[in-house]
Amino acid sequence: MKTFSTQDAQASPSVARNRNPILSVLRRVLPPTGTVLEIASGTGEHAVYFAAAFPGLTWQPSDQDEQALRSIAAHRAISRLLNLRAPLSLDAAAPEWPVEQANAIVAINMVHISPWRATQGLMAGAGRVLSPGGVLYLYGAYKENGAHTALSNDAFDQDLRRRNPEWGVRDLPEVAELAEANGLSLAERVPMPANNLSLIFQK
Repeated sequence: MKTFSTQDAQASPSVARNRNPILSVLRRVLPPTGTVLEIASGTGEHAVYFAAAFPGLTWQPSDQDEQALRSIAAHRAISRLLNLRAPLSLDAAAPEWPVEQANAIVAINMVHISPWRATQGLMAGAGRVLSPGGVLYLYGAYKENGAHTALSNDAFDQDLRRRNPEWGVRDLPEVAELAEANGLSLAERVPMPANNLSLIFQK
């Protein structure tokens, strides 16, 4: 990865809004020790926040975007957290990942802001690298049985598809079926603020 400075650290307004509701779920579902692989870590703010909240876990952030990787690295340097690893360049859709094993995988606001092949790759990768009993945690907006759960999600979906025709709010049953095909079962669906969902899959 290229050199970076602390000025590379980016900020996302949504992180401050959703990190505590997400943390309340993660406290229940993550193991006390082990490695958590975060897919599509974005700015890196979630990685810092959750690594600080779980000192017994090793937090491994990742992203495929160079600017995001620089931001994650900058936030990591500022935080000085010993259990937060340097970010990895990782494309969820790739047939191989630079990680061989993880006790949990976390992907926040990734499934709808990426092509469907990225979700396919995410599920296949989770099936490969998660330890038996390991958890895949997803957060974001979802349709249920083909219908949006709120008018705001419908508008959000239309905006996403205008920005990129390959993006869009996915249908929960289709995501769950894809997970099942890769050895993961939907263990819990947790309603979250702003018409989002936390989905917990288990290997």
